[in-house]
Amino acid sequence: MIKKLLIANRGEIAVRIIRTCKELGIRSVAVYSEADRESMHVKLADESICIGPAEPSKSYLDIPRIMASIEVSSADAVHPGYGFLSENPKFAQIVEASNKIFIGPSSETLALIGDKIKAKEIAKKVGIPLVPGSDGPVDFQKALEIAKQIKYPVVIKSAGGGGGRGIRVVYDEKELREKLPLAMQESKSAFGDDRVYIEKYLVNPKHIEVQVLADRYGNVIALGERECSIQRRYQKLVEEAPSASITEEQRKTLEEMAVEFCKAINYVGAGTVEFLMDQEGNFYFMEMNGRIQVEHPVTEMITGIDIVKEQIRIAEGEKLSIKKLEKQGYAIEFRINAEDPNTFLPFPGRIDKLFLPGGPGVRVDTHIYCGYKIPPFYDSLIAKLIVWGATREEAINRAKRALEEFIIEGESLRTNIDFHKRLLATREFRTAKHHVRFLEEMLI
Repeated sequence: MIKKLLIANRGEIAVRIIRTCKELGIRSVAVYSEADRESMHVKLADESICIGPAEPSKSYLDIPRIMASIEVSSADAVHPGYGFLSENPKFAQIVEASNKIFIGPSSETLALIGDKIKAKEIAKKVGIPLVPGSDGPVDFQKALEIAKQIKYPVVIKSAGGGGGRGIRVVYDEKELREKLPLAMQESKSAFGDDRVYIEKYLVNPKHIEVQVLADRYGNVIALGERECSIQRRYQKLVEEAPSASITEEQRKTLEEMAVEFCKAINYVGAGTVEFLMDQEGNFYFMEMNGRIQVEHPVTEMITGIDIVKEQIRIAEGEKLSIKKLEKQGYAIEFRINAEDPNTFLPFPGRIDKLFLPGGPGVRVDTHIYCGYKIPPFYDSLIAKLIVWGATREEAINRAKRALEEFIIEGESLRTNIDFHKRLLATREFRTAKHHVRFLEEMLI
């Protein structure tokens, strides 16, 4: 049994994990950079350790510093959260070799699903549809041949990572010649791997993902899907569960495909299998993320399941505790970022006035408080507003009310709360007609 757990992360996800640890009677250890000394996760944890300066490469991404913190604190386990080292096979392998528990899939599994090309090969073997494209990494000549076969436009993607890095949309041979080396260079810089592949560029698809939980005894369960089609620069801004864009038959098919993929790779832990849906309602495998997702609360809201708690229990060797899955209502998550609501440029600063919304069906996950100074060194996410309603219409109306209540003010500080208000007013979102490029159209 885990007695002490170190959270190798920061911000709202660190706070989220600490809260579950307290409910389970597990002592929590926070690590923090010098810039995060006053963050809420440091104040809430049972113990805290400074791991270096503000730069992530010298703190949150520094594996030796994290491992030293685990040893110094005598932690039994480490939870990587999302981002940073959460999907780093090397980190997971070192944790395993140190006889500590890594809250997540094995290092071998992380290496497998982290290679997008290998993951696609497995999906193909188990009969999951793929977007037409290359079977492996390409050079210019190979990319040119495939682009002629599947027709332009095509999209170049990194084989070694995700999060929108290395992606380039190409409309003709001239652009392919220009953008392929740029994509390879960005992929090399971001993931240490310059391999790229190409796929047919789908026009205005929807992004739909399935949350899964799997134990080490072969039990796998799908907790339903989330729609994540409101994005900017391939980064999600709004997520909801369930998707209002698919039928019960499609939902069942998606869940079956996600479970089949997990079984094919002997997956253990919490994960997300991601798909694109074209305008004809066809689904295509994208990738699998072997970690907790930023948007996991919407699934928790409609199922009543604490996904972080399940992660910890699975890592301790327990079987899935879910005997019967019941889903109720609709939940929507809005990422509250410290950025300009029009340009999306970061605008961190000191919080001088803060009012968090409440009332029935409203949840706020955050690490901020009045007087807190948001550091400029990390992702701009500062809070997540999650609302639940018996119907999607009720959830939207509740979100509108909650966003009106949400106040974050300070000198040189801006947030995207007004953007979310504008989004809720659009006919496309209210009628679930939005897609992954809707935000680009909305801002034109």
